[in-house]
Amino acid sequence: MAGSIYSVAQVNSYIKNLFVQDFLLNRISVRGEVSNCKYHTSGHIYFTLKDKSGTLSAVMFAGQRKGLTFQLQEGQQVVVTGSIDIYERDGRYQLYAREIRRDGVGDLFERFQKLRDELEEMGMFAAEYKKPIPKYAKTIGIVTASTGAAIHDIINITARRNPYVQLILYPALVQGQGARESIVNGIRTLDAMGLDVLIVGRGGGSIEDLWAFNEEEVARAIFACETPVISAVGHETDVTVADYVADLRAPTPSAAAELAVFDYARFAADLEARKRKLSREMGFFLDQVKGRLRQDELKIRLYHPQHVIREKRQRLADQEERLERIMDARTGESRSRLQTRKERLSRAMDRRMEDDKKKLAEASGRLWGLSPLRKLSQGFGYIEDQEGKRLGSVKQAPPGSGITVQVADGTLSALVTERNEESGWQNWIKTEQT
Repeated sequence: MAGSIYSVAQVNSYIKNLFVQDFLLNRISVRGEVSNCKYHTSGHIYFTLKDKSGTLSAVMFAGQRKGLTFQLQEGQQVVVTGSIDIYERDGRYQLYAREIRRDGVGDLFERFQKLRDELEEMGMFAAEYKKPIPKYAKTIGIVTASTGAAIHDIINITARRNPYVQLILYPALVQGQGARESIVNGIRTLDAMGLDVLIVGRGGGSIEDLWAFNEEEVARAIFACETPVISAVGHETDVTVADYVADLRAPTPSAAAELAVFDYARFAADLEARKRKLSREMGFFLDQVKGRLRQDELKIRLYHPQHVIREKRQRLADQEERLERIMDARTGESRSRLQTRKERLSRAMDRRMEDDKKKLAEASGRLWGLSPLRKLSQGFGYIEDQEGKRLGSVKQAPPGSGITVQVADGTLSALVTERNEESGWQNWIKTEQT
C-alpha cells in the first residue's frame, strides 16, 4: 500500500517550515551580480543574483527600501542580506532582501563600461558623426527577431501612423550564440539597399540578454552604416553601446517606430492647412498685384504729357506768384530799412553840422585871437622894408631907408632918419614910468 498522499500546498508549506526553522537561511548574506533588475510600480524591486555557477531570485519589498542607499542597476556586484524563504503559491524559493550594499562591479558591466569608454575616446559617439533622421521616411529597415514583441510593436505603430511606409525586416538573432554576427549582417545587408532609415533593436531583458548590442563589432557596423540608424534596445532604463553609437536612441522599439514613421494623418492635415494658407496668400498676393496695377494706371495718367505740362504751368504760376510776394515783401522791407537809414543819416548829419558849427566858431575865435588884424585894430602896426620883408629889428632899417607901416585902416610910407637901438620895450617902460 502506498504511503500518504499530500497536496502541493501541503508540500510547499512543509518546505516553508523547514526554511523558517533554518537559522542560517533566516539571516544570510549573498554576494552576486545584479541581473533582470525591475522596479515595480508598487515600489518593490525584483532582481536576480548570479555568479559563474548559478542564479538566485531575489526581491526587496518597498518597506525594506530604507536599506538601499543607491540605485540598483544591471551588472552591479552587490552583497544582499536577508532571508531565504519559499513562495508557497509557486513552490519556488527566493531571497527576501533587507539590506543591499555595493561589492564592486560585475564582469559584464565592467566589460560594458570599458568598451563604452574606448569607443568614446575614439570619437564614435561624437555629435558631428550623427546623421539626421529623415522627416518623411518611406522605406524603413528593421534588424530584430522575427518572432519578438519588438517587430510586432513596430508593425502596429507603423500601420496606425502611416500604412504607406514600407517595412523591410532582416530576421536576426538578438541573443545567444551567433547574435553578434547576425545583427552585423543585418545592418550591412539593409544598408546596401539604400533605405531611408534603419531600426536596430529588441525588447527588454537582462544584461546577458542584451549583450549582443554591447559587442564592438555591432557598434562598428552601426558607425559605418551609411543609412541613419535608430537604436531601440530593451526598455527605457536599458542602455547599450549601440545606443551611444547610433544616430538616434529610442527608449523602446515602439518609440523607435514613433520617431521613424511620420504620422500620415497629421501630414495630410498639415498639407491641407498649408494648401489653405497658400491659397489665402495667393489671393492676398493677387489683391496686392491688382492694387499695384491700379496705382500704375493712375501714375500713367498722372504722367501723361498734357497733364505734366498743365502741372508745370500751374507750378510756374504758383512760383511767379510766390516770387512776386517775396519781391514785394523784400522791396517793402528794403524801403523801410532805407527810410530808417535816411532818417538816421539825416539826424546824424544835423548833429554833425551842429558840432562842426560849434567847432568852427571855436576855431574862428581862436584864429581871431591869433590874427594880426586883431593886433592892428588894437594900435599895433606891421612894418616891412622896401622889399616887402617884415622888419623885426631896427638893425634891418638903416637911416635913409624907406619902410612901409601897415595899420588897421591902411599903410604908411616913411623914411628912416634916425635909428635908436634901445629896446622899444624899454622906451615903452620909460614912457610908462614918466
